[in-house]
Amino acid sequence: MIAVIQRARDACVRIDNAITGQIGYGLVILLGVCQGDQIPDAEFLAHKIAHLRIFPDSDDKMNLSLLEVRGSALVISQFTLCADWRKGRRPSFNFAADPELGEHLYLLFTKCLRAAGIHVETGRFGAMMQVHLVNDGPVTFVIDSRLKQTP
Repeated sequence: MIAVIQRARDACVRIDNAITGQIGYGLVILLGVCQGDQIPDAEFLAHKIAHLRIFPDSDDKMNLSLLEVRGSALVISQFTLCADWRKGRRPSFNFAADPELGEHLYLLFTKCLRAAGIHVETGRFGAMMQVHLVNDGPVTFVIDSRLKQTP
């Protein structure tokens, strides 16, 4: 699984001009589920993101986690994160998980964040969405569950 996480002051997602999810301070999480991803990938990413120290403390150092700042998460499914862009000019999406598995692991990821005590808002799996955010910092990270082993 691949997650692009962006620290946000506020954010919302719209589907057909209706807001389906909205947060204040926290993280916007774009989540791609790839072929071969399994339940442990969703659990790993949720735990890592909930505890990653990327929010400023009183000395303006990145020392606090999403849990510690009592931030929220806006989670958006984005299969394009699993694209293979290496050949030609049109990306291939063959590495994205099939929709059934993708939705299952996406929902499991949000469930794991909620179980950790994080308020979670979402878009709608498979829908065309417009995501609006005020990126704080900007602070953006890419986390890939396949790279969880340290070298």
